Amino acid sequence: MKRLKPLDAAWLLVESRDTPMHVAGLQIFSQPKNAKASFLRDLIDRFRADSTFVPPWNLRLAESPLSGLFPAWEIDKNVDLDYHVRHSALPEPGGERELGVLVSRLHSHPLDLKRPLWECHLIEGLEGGRFALYTKMHHALMDGMAGMRMIQRAMSESPRNREIVPPWSLGSLKQRGDSAGGSLSERLGALYQNVREQAETLPEVGRAMAQVWGRGKDADPALVRPFNAPKSVLNGRVTAPRRFATQQYEMTRLRVLAKKAGVTLNDIVLSICAGALRRFLDESGELPAEALTAGLPVSIRPQGDDSVGTAITFILGNLATDVADPRERLEKIRISTVHAKEHLQGLRKTSLNNYTSAFMGPFILSLMTGLGGRGRPMFNVTISNVPGPEKPLYFAGARLEAMYPISLLSHGQALNITCVSYAGTLNFGYTGCRDTLPHMQRLAVYTGEALEELEQAYS
Repeated sequence: MKRLKPLDAAWLLVESRDTPMHVAGLQIFSQPKNAKASFLRDLIDRFRADSTFVPPWNLRLAESPLSGLFPAWEIDKNVDLDYHVRHSALPEPGGERELGVLVSRLHSHPLDLKRPLWECHLIEGLEGGRFALYTKMHHALMDGMAGMRMIQRAMSESPRNREIVPPWSLGSLKQRGDSAGGSLSERLGALYQNVREQAETLPEVGRAMAQVWGRGKDADPALVRPFNAPKSVLNGRVTAPRRFATQQYEMTRLRVLAKKAGVTLNDIVLSICAGALRRFLDESGELPAEALTAGLPVSIRPQGDDSVGTAITFILGNLATDVADPRERLEKIRISTVHAKEHLQGLRKTSLNNYTSAFMGPFILSLMTGLGGRGRPMFNVTISNVPGPEKPLYFAGARLEAMYPISLLSHGQALNITCVSYAGTLNFGYTGCRDTLPHMQRLAVYTGEALEELEQAYS
Protein backbone atom coordinates (compact mmCIF):
# COMPACT_ATOMS: atom_id res chain seq x y z
CA MET A 1 0.00 0.00 0.00
CA LYS A 2 1.01 3.60 -0.56
CA ARG A 3 -0.25 6.35 1.70
CA LEU A 4 -1.43 9.49 -0.09
CA LYS A 5 0.34 12.82 0.15
CA PRO A 6 -1.66 15.43 2.12
CA LEU A 7 -2.91 17.41 -0.89
CA ASP A 8 -3.93 14.22 -2.73
CA ALA A 9 -5.77 13.01 0.37
CA ALA A 10 -7.53 16.37 0.68
CA TRP A 11 -9.33 15.85 -2.64
CA LEU A 12 -10.83 12.68 -1.16
CA LEU A 13 -11.69 14.24 2.18
CA VAL A 14 -13.80 16.99 0.57
CA GLU A 15 -15.59 14.59 -1.81
CA SER A 16 -19.38 14.78 -1.61
CA ARG A 17 -22.39 14.09 -3.80
CA ASP A 18 -22.60 17.77 -4.76
CA THR A 19 -18.83 18.18 -5.13
CA PRO A 20 -17.30 15.07 -6.74
CA MET A 21 -13.56 15.61 -7.02
CA HIS A 22 -12.88 14.10 -10.43
CA VAL A 23 -11.36 15.76 -13.49
CA ALA A 24 -11.81 14.64 -17.07
CA GLY A 25 -10.71 15.03 -20.66
CA LEU A 26 -12.82 15.07 -23.81
CA GLN A 27 -11.07 14.13 -27.05
CA ILE A 28 -12.84 14.41 -30.42
CA PHE A 29 -11.58 12.26 -33.31
CA SER A 30 -12.22 11.91 -37.02
CA GLN A 31 -12.16 8.34 -38.30
CA PRO A 32 -9.29 7.18 -40.53
CA LYS A 33 -9.75 7.40 -44.29
CA ASN A 34 -11.30 4.22 -45.68
CA ALA A 35 -12.16 3.05 -42.16
CA LYS A 36 -14.26 -0.09 -41.95
CA ALA A 37 -17.91 0.26 -41.02
CA SER A 38 -17.05 -1.73 -37.91
CA PHE A 39 -14.22 0.64 -36.85
CA LEU A 40 -15.85 1.87 -33.65
CA ARG A 41 -17.23 -1.55 -32.71
CA ASP A 42 -13.76 -3.04 -33.21
CA LEU A 43 -12.29 -0.24 -31.09
CA ILE A 44 -14.59 -0.85 -28.13
CA ASP A 45 -14.10 -4.63 -28.46
CA ARG A 46 -10.36 -4.11 -28.33
CA PHE A 47 -10.76 -1.90 -25.27
CA ARG A 48 -12.76 -4.53 -23.44
CA ALA A 49 -10.38 -7.32 -24.40
CA ASP A 50 -7.33 -5.74 -22.75
CA SER A 51 -7.35 -6.44 -19.05
CA THR A 52 -3.72 -5.54 -18.35
CA PHE A 53 -3.63 -2.59 -15.96
CA VAL A 54 -0.89 -0.29 -14.67
CA PRO A 55 -1.07 2.51 -12.10
CA PRO A 56 -3.10 4.63 -11.72
CA TRP A 57 -5.75 2.59 -13.54
CA ASN A 58 -5.56 -0.36 -11.12
CA LEU A 59 -5.38 1.62 -7.86
CA ARG A 60 -8.26 1.69 -5.41
CA LEU A 61 -8.60 3.02 -1.89
CA ALA A 62 -7.45 0.54 0.70
CA GLU A 63 -9.97 -0.34 3.39
CA SER A 64 -8.74 0.20 6.93
CA PRO A 65 -10.08 1.65 10.20
CA LEU A 66 -8.10 4.87 9.56
CA SER A 67 -8.76 5.12 5.82
CA GLY A 68 -10.90 8.21 6.33
CA LEU A 69 -8.01 10.13 7.90
CA PHE A 70 -5.01 8.45 6.28
CA PRO A 71 -6.11 7.06 2.90
CA ALA A 72 -3.80 4.75 1.00
CA TRP A 73 -3.77 3.12 -2.43
CA GLU A 74 -3.70 -0.60 -3.03
CA ILE A 75 -3.61 -2.66 -6.22
CA ASP A 76 -6.98 -3.99 -7.41
CA LYS A 77 -6.22 -7.34 -9.06
CA ASN A 78 -9.78 -7.82 -10.34
CA VAL A 79 -10.71 -4.64 -12.18
CA ASP A 80 -14.19 -4.93 -13.74
CA LEU A 81 -13.48 -3.61 -17.23
CA ASP A 82 -17.14 -3.76 -18.29
CA TYR A 83 -17.94 -1.33 -15.50
CA HIS A 84 -15.14 1.13 -16.27
CA VAL A 85 -15.36 1.14 -20.09
CA ARG A 86 -18.70 2.26 -21.51
CA HIS A 87 -20.15 2.82 -24.97
CA SER A 88 -22.61 5.63 -25.72
CA ALA A 89 -24.18 7.02 -28.89
CA LEU A 90 -25.71 10.36 -29.80
CA PRO A 91 -28.71 10.50 -32.14
CA GLU A 92 -27.01 11.05 -35.52
CA PRO A 93 -25.89 13.52 -36.62
CA GLY A 94 -24.85 14.69 -33.18
CA GLY A 95 -23.57 18.25 -32.89
CA GLU A 96 -21.52 20.10 -30.27
CA ARG A 97 -24.67 20.88 -28.29
CA GLU A 98 -25.76 17.24 -28.01
CA LEU A 99 -22.24 16.19 -27.07
CA GLY A 100 -22.06 18.92 -24.44
CA VAL A 101 -25.37 17.80 -22.89
CA LEU A 102 -24.17 14.20 -22.62
CA VAL A 103 -20.76 15.14 -21.22
CA SER A 104 -22.38 17.48 -18.69
CA ARG A 105 -24.54 14.58 -17.49
CA LEU A 106 -21.61 12.15 -17.31
CA HIS A 107 -19.50 14.66 -15.40
CA SER A 108 -22.26 15.23 -12.83
CA HIS A 109 -22.05 11.68 -11.44
CA PRO A 110 -19.42 10.80 -8.80
CA LEU A 111 -17.03 7.90 -9.16
CA ASP A 112 -17.50 4.74 -7.12
CA LEU A 113 -14.97 5.07 -4.29
CA LYS A 114 -14.89 1.30 -3.78
CA ARG A 115 -13.43 0.75 -7.28
CA PRO A 116 -10.45 2.17 -9.16
CA LEU A 117 -11.35 5.83 -9.58
CA TRP A 118 -11.84 6.19 -13.34
CA GLU A 119 -14.28 5.71 -16.21
CA CYS A 120 -13.80 5.78 -19.99
CA HIS A 121 -16.73 6.47 -22.33
CA LEU A 122 -16.55 6.02 -26.11
CA ILE A 123 -19.20 8.26 -27.70
CA GLU A 124 -20.24 7.76 -31.31
CA GLY A 125 -22.79 9.49 -33.52
CA LEU A 126 -21.03 12.82 -34.00
CA GLU A 127 -21.56 14.60 -37.31
CA GLY A 128 -19.26 13.48 -40.12
CA GLY A 129 -18.61 10.07 -38.57
CA ARG A 130 -16.56 11.58 -35.76
CA PHE A 131 -16.42 10.08 -32.28
CA ALA A 132 -15.28 11.16 -28.84
CA LEU A 133 -13.60 9.75 -25.77
CA TYR A 134 -14.62 11.09 -22.37
CA THR A 135 -12.31 9.86 -19.61
CA LYS A 136 -12.62 10.91 -16.00
CA MET A 137 -10.33 10.17 -13.07
CA HIS A 138 -10.24 11.31 -9.46
CA HIS A 139 -8.05 14.35 -8.82
CA ALA A 140 -6.30 12.45 -6.04
CA LEU A 141 -4.82 10.27 -8.80
CA MET A 142 -4.07 12.79 -11.50
CA ASP A 143 -3.49 16.47 -12.25
CA GLY A 144 -3.63 18.18 -15.62
CA MET A 145 0.03 17.69 -16.50
CA ALA A 146 -0.09 13.98 -15.67
CA GLY A 147 -3.24 13.66 -17.76
CA MET A 148 -1.51 15.21 -20.78
CA ARG A 149 1.36 12.77 -20.49
CA MET A 150 -1.00 9.79 -20.31
CA ILE A 151 -2.77 10.98 -23.47
CA GLN A 152 0.49 11.35 -25.35
CA ARG A 153 1.67 7.88 -24.35
CA ALA A 154 -1.53 6.30 -25.63
CA MET A 155 -1.40 7.99 -29.04
CA SER A 156 0.92 8.20 -32.03
CA GLU A 157 2.19 11.00 -34.26
CA SER A 158 1.70 8.75 -37.30
CA PRO A 159 -1.71 8.12 -38.92
CA ARG A 160 -0.31 4.84 -40.27
CA ASN A 161 -0.01 3.39 -36.79
CA ARG A 162 -3.26 1.43 -36.40
CA GLU A 163 -2.26 -0.33 -33.19
CA ILE A 164 -4.92 -0.08 -30.48
CA VAL A 165 -3.38 0.05 -27.03
CA PRO A 166 -5.75 1.28 -24.27
CA PRO A 167 -4.14 3.83 -21.95
CA TRP A 168 -4.69 1.63 -18.88
CA SER A 169 -2.31 -1.03 -20.24
CA LEU A 170 0.39 1.24 -21.65
CA GLY A 171 3.52 2.33 -19.87
CA SER A 172 3.76 2.67 -16.13
CA LEU A 173 3.31 5.43 -13.61
CA LYS A 174 5.10 5.43 -10.29
CA GLN A 175 3.06 5.67 -7.13
CA ARG A 176 3.67 8.80 -5.12
CA GLY A 177 3.17 8.61 -1.41
CA ASP A 178 4.58 7.28 1.80
CA SER A 179 5.02 3.56 2.06
CA ALA A 180 2.51 1.95 4.37
CA GLY A 181 4.51 -1.25 4.39
CA GLY A 182 7.94 -2.34 5.69
CA SER A 183 9.03 -3.09 9.21
CA LEU A 184 8.12 -0.83 12.10
CA SER A 185 11.68 0.46 12.40
CA GLU A 186 11.80 1.22 8.65
CA ARG A 187 8.51 3.09 8.80
CA LEU A 188 9.60 5.08 11.86
CA GLY A 189 12.91 5.88 10.20
CA ALA A 190 11.19 7.06 7.02
CA LEU A 191 8.74 9.13 9.08
CA TYR A 192 11.56 10.76 11.05
CA GLN A 193 13.47 11.63 7.88
CA ASN A 194 10.36 13.07 6.26
CA VAL A 195 9.51 15.18 9.31
CA ARG A 196 13.09 16.45 9.50
CA GLU A 197 13.19 17.45 5.84
CA GLN A 198 9.84 19.21 6.06
CA ALA A 199 10.76 21.00 9.28
CA GLU A 200 13.81 22.52 7.60
CA THR A 201 11.53 24.33 5.14
CA LEU A 202 9.24 25.86 7.77
CA PRO A 203 11.10 29.19 8.28
CA GLU A 204 11.11 29.86 4.52
CA VAL A 205 7.47 28.83 4.15
CA GLY A 206 6.54 31.02 7.14
CA ARG A 207 8.15 34.08 5.57
CA ALA A 208 6.43 33.38 2.24
CA MET A 209 3.03 33.01 3.90
CA ALA A 210 3.56 36.28 5.80
CA GLN A 211 4.19 38.01 2.47
CA VAL A 212 1.03 36.54 0.96
CA TRP A 213 -1.10 37.69 3.87
CA GLY A 214 0.49 41.17 3.84
CA ARG A 215 2.40 40.77 7.09
CA GLY A 216 5.99 41.81 7.81
CA LYS A 217 8.36 44.38 6.32
CA ASP A 218 8.84 42.37 3.09
CA ALA A 219 5.13 42.18 2.25
CA ASP A 220 4.41 42.94 -1.41
CA PRO A 221 1.36 45.22 -1.79
CA ALA A 222 0.86 43.99 -5.37
CA LEU A 223 0.17 40.40 -4.25
CA VAL A 224 -3.50 39.39 -4.20
CA ARG A 225 -4.47 38.42 -0.65
CA PRO A 226 -6.37 35.19 0.07
CA PHE A 227 -10.00 35.70 1.13
CA ASN A 228 -9.86 39.30 -0.10
CA ALA A 229 -12.07 38.51 -3.09
CA PRO A 230 -15.54 40.05 -3.35
CA LYS A 231 -18.62 37.89 -2.84
CA SER A 232 -20.27 36.99 -6.12
CA VAL A 233 -22.81 34.64 -7.65
CA LEU A 234 -19.86 32.36 -8.49
CA ASN A 235 -19.07 31.74 -4.84
CA GLY A 236 -22.10 30.25 -3.14
CA ARG A 237 -23.02 26.63 -2.46
CA VAL A 238 -23.13 24.32 -5.48
CA THR A 239 -25.34 21.40 -6.44
CA ALA A 240 -24.47 18.22 -8.31
CA PRO A 241 -25.64 18.93 -11.92
CA ARG A 242 -22.92 20.34 -14.17
CA ARG A 243 -22.79 22.35 -17.39
CA PHE A 244 -19.95 22.14 -19.87
CA ALA A 245 -19.03 24.42 -22.78
CA THR A 246 -16.04 24.74 -25.11
CA GLN A 247 -14.16 27.23 -27.25
CA GLN A 248 -11.13 26.82 -29.52
CA TYR A 249 -8.72 29.51 -30.75
CA GLU A 250 -5.68 29.46 -33.04
CA MET A 251 -2.51 29.75 -30.98
CA THR A 252 -0.91 32.03 -33.58
CA ARG A 253 -3.70 34.55 -33.10
CA LEU A 254 -3.15 34.65 -29.34
CA ARG A 255 0.65 34.85 -29.61
CA VAL A 256 0.49 37.74 -32.09
CA LEU A 257 -1.73 39.65 -29.65
CA ALA A 258 0.56 38.83 -26.70
CA LYS A 259 3.57 40.16 -28.63
CA LYS A 260 1.77 43.39 -29.55
CA ALA A 261 0.72 43.94 -25.94
CA GLY A 262 4.09 42.95 -24.47
CA VAL A 263 2.57 40.32 -22.18
CA THR A 264 2.57 36.54 -21.84
CA LEU A 265 0.13 34.12 -23.44
CA ASN A 266 -1.25 33.37 -19.97
CA ASP A 267 -1.96 37.07 -19.46
CA ILE A 268 -4.00 37.08 -22.68
CA VAL A 269 -5.95 34.03 -21.47
CA LEU A 270 -6.71 35.73 -18.14
CA SER A 271 -7.66 38.97 -19.88
CA ILE A 272 -10.20 37.46 -22.27
CA CYS A 273 -11.67 35.38 -19.44
CA ALA A 274 -11.91 38.53 -17.33
CA GLY A 275 -13.60 40.43 -20.16
CA ALA A 276 -16.10 37.61 -20.64
CA LEU A 277 -16.83 37.39 -16.92
CA ARG A 278 -17.30 41.16 -16.66
CA ARG A 279 -19.93 41.15 -19.42
CA PHE A 280 -21.61 37.91 -18.27
CA LEU A 281 -22.07 39.12 -14.68
CA ASP A 282 -22.95 42.69 -15.68
CA GLU A 283 -25.81 41.51 -17.90
CA SER A 284 -27.41 39.72 -14.96
CA GLY A 285 -26.76 42.57 -12.51
CA GLU A 286 -24.25 40.43 -10.58
CA LEU A 287 -20.96 42.23 -11.31
CA PRO A 288 -19.19 43.14 -8.02
CA ALA A 289 -17.81 46.65 -7.68
CA GLU A 290 -14.46 45.15 -6.60
CA ALA A 291 -12.26 43.22 -9.02
CA LEU A 292 -12.71 39.45 -9.16
CA THR A 293 -9.64 37.36 -8.33
CA ALA A 294 -8.50 34.07 -9.84
CA GLY A 295 -6.82 31.00 -8.39
CA LEU A 296 -4.13 29.96 -10.87
CA PRO A 297 -2.81 26.39 -10.55
CA VAL A 298 0.91 26.07 -11.31
CA SER A 299 2.51 22.72 -12.08
CA ILE A 300 5.53 21.83 -9.94
CA ARG A 301 5.95 18.43 -11.58
CA PRO A 302 9.62 17.94 -12.56
CA GLN A 303 10.49 17.04 -16.12
CA GLY A 304 10.14 13.28 -16.56
CA ASP A 305 8.12 12.83 -13.34
CA ASP A 306 5.38 10.28 -14.09
CA SER A 307 4.18 9.77 -10.54
CA VAL A 308 0.57 9.21 -9.51
CA GLY A 309 -1.18 12.09 -7.76
CA THR A 310 -1.16 15.86 -8.01
CA ALA A 311 1.93 18.07 -8.24
CA ILE A 312 0.56 21.61 -8.27
CA THR A 313 0.64 24.78 -6.23
CA PHE A 314 -1.42 27.96 -6.53
CA ILE A 315 -0.93 31.66 -7.08
CA LEU A 316 -3.62 34.35 -7.03
CA GLY A 317 -4.23 36.92 -9.77
CA ASN A 318 -6.23 40.13 -10.10
CA LEU A 319 -8.73 39.89 -12.99
CA ALA A 320 -9.42 43.65 -12.97
CA THR A 321 -13.10 43.12 -13.79
CA ASP A 322 -13.78 46.55 -12.28
CA VAL A 323 -11.98 48.13 -15.25
CA ALA A 324 -13.92 48.79 -18.47
CA ASP A 325 -10.97 49.55 -20.76
CA PRO A 326 -9.46 46.28 -22.11
CA ARG A 327 -5.90 47.66 -22.34
CA GLU A 328 -5.93 48.97 -18.78
CA ARG A 329 -7.46 45.68 -17.59
CA LEU A 330 -4.70 43.67 -19.29
CA GLU A 331 -1.99 45.84 -17.75
CA LYS A 332 -3.38 45.33 -14.24
CA ILE A 333 -3.52 41.58 -14.85
CA ARG A 334 0.09 41.60 -16.10
CA ILE A 335 1.37 43.42 -13.02
CA SER A 336 -0.52 41.04 -10.74
CA THR A 337 0.80 37.85 -12.36
CA VAL A 338 4.39 39.14 -12.51
CA HIS A 339 4.44 39.74 -8.76
CA ALA A 340 2.73 36.41 -8.02
CA LYS A 341 5.24 34.46 -10.12
CA GLU A 342 8.21 36.27 -8.57
CA HIS A 343 6.89 35.40 -5.13
CA LEU A 344 6.61 31.70 -6.03
CA GLN A 345 10.00 31.59 -7.74
CA GLY A 346 11.59 32.85 -4.54
CA LEU A 347 10.84 29.49 -2.90
CA ARG A 348 13.12 26.48 -3.11
CA LYS A 349 11.64 23.37 -4.72
CA THR A 350 11.92 21.52 -1.42
CA SER A 351 9.61 24.08 0.18
CA LEU A 352 6.84 24.01 -2.40
CA ASN A 353 4.85 21.08 -0.95
CA ASN A 354 4.73 22.65 2.51
CA TYR A 355 3.95 26.04 1.01
CA THR A 356 1.05 24.58 -1.00
CA SER A 357 -0.35 22.81 2.06
CA ALA A 358 -0.16 26.02 4.11
CA PHE A 359 -1.54 28.19 1.31
CA MET A 360 -4.47 25.92 0.41
CA GLY A 361 -5.06 24.70 3.97
CA PRO A 362 -7.70 27.32 4.88
CA PHE A 363 -9.56 26.65 1.62
CA ILE A 364 -9.56 22.87 2.14
CA LEU A 365 -10.55 23.33 5.80
CA SER A 366 -13.52 25.49 4.80
CA LEU A 367 -14.76 22.68 2.55
CA MET A 368 -14.23 19.99 5.20
CA THR A 369 -16.10 21.97 7.86
CA GLY A 370 -19.03 22.88 5.60
CA LEU A 371 -18.13 26.59 5.54
CA GLY A 372 -17.28 26.66 1.84
CA GLY A 373 -19.62 28.90 -0.10
CA ARG A 374 -21.00 30.55 3.03
CA GLY A 375 -18.46 33.34 3.59
CA ARG A 376 -15.98 35.43 1.67
CA PRO A 377 -14.22 33.28 -0.96
CA MET A 378 -10.47 32.69 -1.03
CA PHE A 379 -10.70 33.63 -4.72
CA ASN A 380 -13.59 33.87 -7.16
CA VAL A 381 -12.73 31.51 -10.01
CA THR A 382 -10.09 28.97 -11.00
CA ILE A 383 -8.41 29.56 -14.37
CA SER A 384 -5.80 27.08 -15.54
CA ASN A 385 -3.64 26.72 -18.67
CA VAL A 386 -2.09 23.29 -19.30
CA PRO A 387 0.51 22.81 -22.07
CA GLY A 388 -0.38 19.92 -24.35
CA PRO A 389 1.01 18.13 -27.41
CA GLU A 390 2.41 20.41 -30.12
CA LYS A 391 1.99 17.95 -33.00
CA PRO A 392 -1.19 16.27 -34.30
CA LEU A 393 -1.88 12.93 -32.62
CA TYR A 394 -3.65 9.79 -33.84
CA PHE A 395 -5.29 6.88 -32.09
CA ALA A 396 -5.66 3.70 -34.15
CA GLY A 397 -5.27 5.94 -37.21
CA ALA A 398 -8.06 8.32 -36.11
CA ARG A 399 -6.92 11.94 -35.97
CA LEU A 400 -7.36 13.83 -32.71
CA GLU A 401 -9.16 16.99 -33.80
CA ALA A 402 -9.62 18.71 -30.44
CA MET A 403 -9.17 18.05 -26.75
CA TYR A 404 -11.00 19.81 -23.94
CA PRO A 405 -10.38 19.69 -20.18
CA ILE A 406 -13.29 19.29 -17.75
CA SER A 407 -12.52 20.20 -14.18
CA LEU A 408 -13.98 19.98 -10.69
CA LEU A 409 -16.10 22.41 -8.71
CA SER A 410 -16.48 22.93 -4.98
CA HIS A 411 -18.65 24.91 -2.60
CA GLY A 412 -17.63 28.52 -3.13
CA GLN A 413 -16.33 27.75 -6.64
CA ALA A 414 -19.18 27.36 -9.14
CA LEU A 415 -17.02 27.93 -12.23
CA ASN A 416 -13.74 26.54 -13.53
CA ILE A 417 -12.06 27.58 -16.78
CA THR A 418 -9.25 25.33 -17.98
CA CYS A 419 -7.52 25.43 -21.34
CA VAL A 420 -5.15 23.01 -23.05
CA SER A 421 -2.89 23.69 -26.01
CA TYR A 422 -2.87 21.17 -28.85
CA ALA A 423 -1.36 21.23 -32.35
CA GLY A 424 -1.49 24.99 -32.81
CA THR A 425 -4.79 25.57 -30.99
CA LEU A 426 -5.83 26.54 -27.49
CA ASN A 427 -8.89 24.59 -26.32
CA PHE A 428 -11.03 26.04 -23.51
CA GLY A 429 -13.23 23.92 -21.27
CA TYR A 430 -15.80 25.73 -19.09
CA THR A 431 -17.18 23.68 -16.20
CA GLY A 432 -20.00 25.23 -14.21
CA CYS A 433 -22.73 24.44 -11.70
CA ARG A 434 -25.94 24.08 -13.70
CA ASP A 435 -28.18 25.63 -11.05
CA THR A 436 -25.85 28.58 -10.39
CA LEU A 437 -24.99 29.32 -14.03
CA PRO A 438 -27.91 28.13 -16.19
CA HIS A 439 -26.71 30.20 -19.18
CA MET A 440 -23.00 29.42 -18.93
CA GLN A 441 -22.68 28.85 -22.69
CA ARG A 442 -22.90 32.63 -23.10
CA LEU A 443 -19.65 32.92 -21.17
CA ALA A 444 -17.87 30.82 -23.79
CA VAL A 445 -19.23 33.07 -26.56
CA TYR A 446 -18.24 36.23 -24.67
CA THR A 447 -14.66 34.96 -24.35
CA GLY A 448 -14.37 35.10 -28.14
CA GLU A 449 -15.86 38.58 -28.22
CA ALA A 450 -13.47 39.72 -25.47
CA LEU A 451 -10.59 38.46 -27.64
CA GLU A 452 -11.86 40.50 -30.60
CA GLU A 453 -12.19 43.56 -28.36
CA LEU A 454 -8.60 43.19 -27.16
CA GLU A 455 -7.33 42.75 -30.71
CA GLN A 456 -9.07 45.96 -31.75
CA ALA A 457 -7.51 47.79 -28.78
CA TYR A 458 -4.03 46.84 -30.03
CA SER A 459 -4.67 47.18 -33.77
